[in-house]
Amino acid sequence: FQSEAAIRQELVAIIVLSLILFFIDVTTVERILMLGSLVLVFIVELINSAIEAVVDRIGTEHHQLSGKAKDIGSASVMVTVFLSAFIWLSILF
Repeated sequence: FQSEAAIRQELVAIIVLSLILFFIDVTTVERILMLGSLVLVFIVELINSAIEAVVDRIGTEHHQLSGKAKDIGSASVMVTVFLSAFIWLSILF
C-alpha cells in the first residue's frame, strides 16, 4: 500500500464509488456487478504489483522478458478498468 501509488488511487476510487453506489437506484444484481467490477480491478492491480515486485527482485538490469511481463501486467489492469467502466456506464445509462 505504501509503495504503490496505483493501489492507493484504486482503493480511494473503490471507497468513493462504493459509497455512491448505495445512493443509486439500481437492482441488487446490478449493484453486485458494479461493486464486483471495482473489486476485480483492485485484485488485478494487486497481481500486477506482485509481478512487478518479482521481476524487480530477480534483477535490476533491463531484460526484454522482464519488460514484457510488466507491460502485460499493466495491460491487464487497463483492460479490467475498461471492463469496470463499461459495466458502470451500461447500467447507469
